[in-house]
Formats: sequence, C-alpha cells, structure tokens
Amino acid sequence: MATDTHRAIEAAWRIEAPRLIAGLTRLVRDVGVAEELAQDALVAALEQWPAEGVPRNPGAWLMTTAKRRAIDQIRRNETFKRKVDQVGRELEKFTPDVGAMVAEDDGIGDDLLRLVFVACHPVLSTEARTALTLRLLGGLTTDEIARAFLVPEPTVAQRIVRAKKTLANAQVPFEVPQGDELAARLSSVLEVIYLIFNEGYSATTGDEWMRPALCEEALRLGRILARLAPREPEVHGLVALMEIQASRSAARTGPGGEPILLGDQDRARWDQLLIRRGLAALERAEALIDGKPGPYVLQAAITACHARARRFEDTDWKRIAWLYEGLAEAMPSPVVELNRAVALSMAFGPATGLALLDQLMAFPAMRNYHLLPGARGDFLVKLGRHAEARAEFERAASLTRNERERTLLLNRAATCDQPLRTDDP
Repeated sequence: MATDTHRAIEAAWRIEAPRLIAGLTRLVRDVGVAEELAQDALVAALEQWPAEGVPRNPGAWLMTTAKRRAIDQIRRNETFKRKVDQVGRELEKFTPDVGAMVAEDDGIGDDLLRLVFVACHPVLSTEARTALTLRLLGGLTTDEIARAFLVPEPTVAQRIVRAKKTLANAQVPFEVPQGDELAARLSSVLEVIYLIFNEGYSATTGDEWMRPALCEEALRLGRILARLAPREPEVHGLVALMEIQASRSAARTGPGGEPILLGDQDRARWDQLLIRRGLAALERAEALIDGKPGPYVLQAAITACHARARRFEDTDWKRIAWLYEGLAEAMPSPVVELNRAVALSMAFGPATGLALLDQLMAFPAMRNYHLLPGARGDFLVKLGRHAEARAEFERAASLTRNERERTLLLNRAATCDQPLRTDDP
C-alpha cells in the first residue's frame, strides 16, 4: 500500500507541479519561493498520504497545503511584512477547489503562460530560460534537462539557481509581455515549449516511452500562443509540428507499453483530426512567410511528409532530405545532421547516410548521444555488417536512460536481422 501511495504521489507531482508553481508564483511573485513552497507541499504529502490515504483531488490538496505554507512564510519573513495584507486578501479570494481554478483558461491571463514568459525573460540567458522553464513547467529534474541539452548536470543546476536569483533581483512582473516585447521573446518561448513536448513525446528517463501529459501541456501552450501572436509563422509552425507528431501517439506504443517505431506503426491508429489541424496550421504558417521559412515551419513540413504518406514505403524521403538541408542552414546542429543522414540513407542508400554519421563522431556532444550509435547500427545492418551493428546497438543501449528504449536497442543487438526504421526523424 505504501508503494502504491508513493506512486500516486509521484504521478500527482508530475501532473500538478507546473500548475502548482504557476499558481503560487501569482501569489508570492517569486518563482524560486513558489517552487520551494510546492516542494514543501510534496514533502507534506509524502508524510501524510501513506497514513491518511490519497485525497480525492490531489492537486487541490497540494495547492491548499502550499498556500498555508505561503502564509506562514510571509508572516515569518520580515521582508514580506508589507505584503501580508495584500497577499492575505488575494488568498481569501481563492476557493479550495483548485481543480476548477487551474482548469480555467482565460487566454492572456493564463497562469502557466505567464510563468513561461517570466522564465523566458530577457534578463536571463537563452540556456537559463529553457532550463528554468523545463524545471518549473515541465517538472523535469536537472539530470533530465542536462540530457536534453547535452551538457553536464552541474551546469544546468547552476543555471537554474542563478536564473531564479536573477528574476527575484530584477523583480520581473508576473505577466505576459505586449507589443514589440512579445515578438522579441517569442523565439525563446517556442524553444521551451517544444522541449517540453519532446520530453513528453520521447521521455529521456524512466520506465515509460512517453509522457502524454507533457505533450498535452505543450500543445495547449502552443495553441494559446497562436491566439496571442496570429501573424507569427513560426508559432503556427510549432503548433503544426506538435499536432502532427501528437497524432501518432496511440500508435507509438504496443499493449505492454513497448515502443513501436515509425515504419512499424499501424497508420490507421493515427489521429486524423490532429493531422488535419496540423496541416491547417502549417498552411497558415506558410501563407505568412516573408522570405525563407524558419526552423519550426521546416520541421512541420517534414512531419507533414510522413502524415501524407499512406504507407511507410510511400514516404517522400528525397523531399525530407531536402527539407533537412534547409533546416541545417536555418538551425545548424549535429542532431539535425543526424536526422538528415537518416533521410539520406532512406533516399539514396545506407552508405550515404553512414558517411555523414561518421563525420558527426567528431562533435564532443554527440559522443554520448545514444541516437547516433543507434542510427549507425541500423545502417550497418542494411550493409550486412552485423557484428559491427550489434556493437553499435549495445553502445546505444548503454547510453539511453529510458528503460523501454534500452530494451528495444538490446533486442536489436540480439537479432540484427532486420533493418531498424528510425522513429520520427
């Protein structure tokens, strides 16, 4: 029973933490203090729920507990004395039914969206903005964020601590920017939202291949942004990208939660409504482009190629390779080059892709990136070099932190008899 309770607490924290921190930030106007209060509520849950049982509304329980901690802290801390009356009046306005409160979506007034823009404030570096938002809204640990950024964990931890201190010292207002300031800060916000989506789409750690709640949250934030900035092609490009990728979610796992890669998916299970929404968003984005398309529009165009193919064999890999060439120009990255290598191998043969992958080994950040040996293993299998392929799959399995992915790669190492169709390039 205690184990079940702790699992329930972990699940509730993963789901509720972003909303909890956002709501508390609106009260205390300090993201660092808000996160501490949220963690205090988590500790209280760990102490009380095993004995008293899991409450009917875990999110409301956590918020109510955190609000009480906020009142106590404000009363104790002399620097907040002048705010006691103001914050106290605001607290009295809230009802314990936090479930209804966090479900409310009032556009610009949305707490989660405000929190995104606070975490992406220009007083912070781009790296700090993305790390902080992933921590606060994505509920990711510093280790998970470090793997997403391909940087050491202590570096991410320092970024988060310094970011919270900088925001507090600058007294950044808890609001959505307007006018020119909104346009200037969109790029960083888009990056953050897509990183959150990616963590939900392919979890970096844990026992599950996907975290659907993160995908849903990123999609919700993306749709809100599209309403806020309807003339921004990259916003619609990001929404299109996420809608089309999310359309495959039901087909990406088997009955036991095991991963099913793109080439093996039952396309009848793809969500046609999400595909139509994604293609419509891409059409809006392309109509707004003045000049060369940006990285999100290009990535959405790549996913659209997959969505339009009735079978895996019908995929227009030459067009995908061409789009990746444009993406590499718009957003140079060894990860983009890896995906371009996959497209080239599908369009022109594995030897072409392998030649590009071998060049990527020179990048330090790619040496421990599990998808690189995974792709090399696939190409080597297709070339009949099975012993080398086995070694690459085993190396990839040793580098991934996701248990489902590790099992998949070890199975590939054990068989090495069929080409691996790389998932979602």
